[in-house]
Amino acid sequence: MATASSGSRPDLTRYAFLSIATAIVVIVMKLIAWRVSGSVGLLSDALESLVNLVAAVAAFVALRVVAKPADAEHNFGHAKAEYFSAVFEGVLIVAAAIAIIVAAVDRLLHPAELESVGLGLAISVAATVLNGVVAVVLLRAGKRHRSMTLEADGKHLLTDVWTTIGVIVGVFLVAVTGWLPLDSIVAILVAVNILVVGGRLIWRSGGGLLDAALPADDLATVNQVLDRFRSDEVLFHDLRTREAGHERFVQMHMLVPGAWSVERGHDLAERVEDELHAELDHLRVSIHMEPIGDPRAYESWRLD
Repeated sequence: MATASSGSRPDLTRYAFLSIATAIVVIVMKLIAWRVSGSVGLLSDALESLVNLVAAVAAFVALRVVAKPADAEHNFGHAKAEYFSAVFEGVLIVAAAIAIIVAAVDRLLHPAELESVGLGLAISVAATVLNGVVAVVLLRAGKRHRSMTLEADGKHLLTDVWTTIGVIVGVFLVAVTGWLPLDSIVAILVAVNILVVGGRLIWRSGGGLLDAALPADDLATVNQVLDRFRSDEVLFHDLRTREAGHERFVQMHMLVPGAWSVERGHDLAERVEDELHAELDHLRVSIHMEPIGDPRAYESWRLD
C-alpha cells in the first residue's frame, strides 16, 4: 500500500478578519440608513448584514480549526470543519429571512411614511459598494485556496449586494409612487432570496459531509494521468474519490505482474502519485498493489 499527500494551505484567517471588519462597518451604515429613512426594507438589509457578521466569526473559527495539522484523533486532518461553518451560516441565513418576513408583514399591515429616503439610500449604496469589493476578494481567495468557507462567505456578501440593490429600488419606487406597501413587498422578496441562499448552502455542505466524490473535471484529470501508465501489464481498478473541504482523496488498486519485485511495483506507484500531485493540489493518494493474475485482485475495496 502506497500513500502520499501533496499541497499545504496557508492560514486564511486574515480573510475572515476582513469579512468581520466589513460586516461591522456595513451594519452601522445600514442601521443609520434605516433610522433616517424608516424603511423596513433597509432594516431587513441591516438584519442580513448582522447575519454576515455572525457567519464571518464562524468562518474565522472554522479556518483556525482547518489550519490545524492532522493528529492522533483526526488522522486525515480537520478540513471538514469548513462544512460545519457553512451549515451554521445557512441556518443563520434562514433565521434572518424569517425575521425579515415577520417585520415586513407587520409593516404591510401597519404602513408608515418613509422619511429622509435620499440620505438613507445614499448610505445604503456606500455600504453595498463596500460589500461588493470584499465579496470579490473572498470569492477569488476561496477559489484559489479551495476554501468552501470563503466561497460561501463571498457568495453570501454578493447576494447581499444584489439584495441591497433590490431594496434600494423598492425604497426609490415608494418615494416616487407614494405606494407604501411596495417597501414591504420588496422586503418579502428579499427574504425569499435569502431563504434560497441559505437552503443551497445547507444542501451543498451536507453533500460534503457525506463524502461526495470529486467533481467530474477532477475525476477526468485523474483518469488522464492513469491512462499514461495503463498497459497490458498495468491496470487500475476500483478507483474511488472524495473531497473534504479543500482536501482531495483518491484511492485505487494498481494491478501489476506477480513476477515483479516489490521495489519495481513501488517505484511505479510513486511515479503515478507524483504525476497525480502535479495535476491536482491538496491531493492524498492511496494505491494498493495487487498481482494482475490473481482473480481476488479484481475485488472491490473491503469496507467491512
